[in-house]
Amino acid sequence: MNVSLSTRANSVFLEGEDWGVDLADRLLNQLYELVKAKYPLYTNDVDYAIRCIRADPDMDLLKIFKQEVFISSHKKVIVPKSINQKLYVDSIKQYDMVFGIGPAGTGKTYLAMAMAISYLLKKEVNRVVLTRPAVEAGERLGFLPGDLYEKVNPYLRPLYDALYDMMDYPSATRLIQQGTIEVAPLAFMRGRTLNDAFIILDEAQNATCEQMKMFLTRLGFRAKAVITGDITQTDLPEGKMSGLMHAYQILREIKGIKFVLFSKEDVVRHPLVQEIIEAYEKAEVQSPKR
Repeated sequence: MNVSLSTRANSVFLEGEDWGVDLADRLLNQLYELVKAKYPLYTNDVDYAIRCIRADPDMDLLKIFKQEVFISSHKKVIVPKSINQKLYVDSIKQYDMVFGIGPAGTGKTYLAMAMAISYLLKKEVNRVVLTRPAVEAGERLGFLPGDLYEKVNPYLRPLYDALYDMMDYPSATRLIQQGTIEVAPLAFMRGRTLNDAFIILDEAQNATCEQMKMFLTRLGFRAKAVITGDITQTDLPEGKMSGLMHAYQILREIKGIKFVLFSKEDVVRHPLVQEIIEAYEKAEVQSPKR
């Protein structure tokens, strides 16, 4: 914002161009309101808040940051950190089928997982089903040791990681053993009808068109489905169309389905991730065929 700040006693002085001072003034006052409301404000939150204010100077940060999705077992408050993340959370509440499409680090899977656990603990669903395609990326399943579950488990590890980040290990393990939370490869969904469930399909860009159709038709009564993926990171064989891209093309006009598109502005990982995404986007524009 090209603004310099100085402090004297309890006062903060801003110096810079009018537009920058005005934005910084709005930002500091809204962050102060968050602190007064006992919101646990972290350093990264300031960065996200700056992005929001720059995108929309009239943005009410309280509406974004105070919308608690879930409070984990570690007392960590999980909230949307951008305009699109708030739209994503609101859409999951409103629609029974939501697609979250965008680059890595935008919180697509993490927020969906938080919503699923929240729905489960509030007894709004009876179970949570987490699934993703087991697509080889340079190494075939047949070369891995162990039985089928041991072969596909590495592909499901990110889902377990997110789950254990929100629940203490014993509780999560107990729910998995009881079948209340199920983590399984996409191929295991065939032939099932999922009622009273919150279903998440992660890494959906690696599902084929046939697999996507199979998954979407598993939805039963009183169920929600969230499909997440990044169409720029497909591991399918060359010439094979991504089921996620195909679904976006043919389903986006259906009123009961919501598509939320994320961008690099929604990245909530290390600041370098956003710059990496920008660099790859530039490279792909200059040389579309890798």
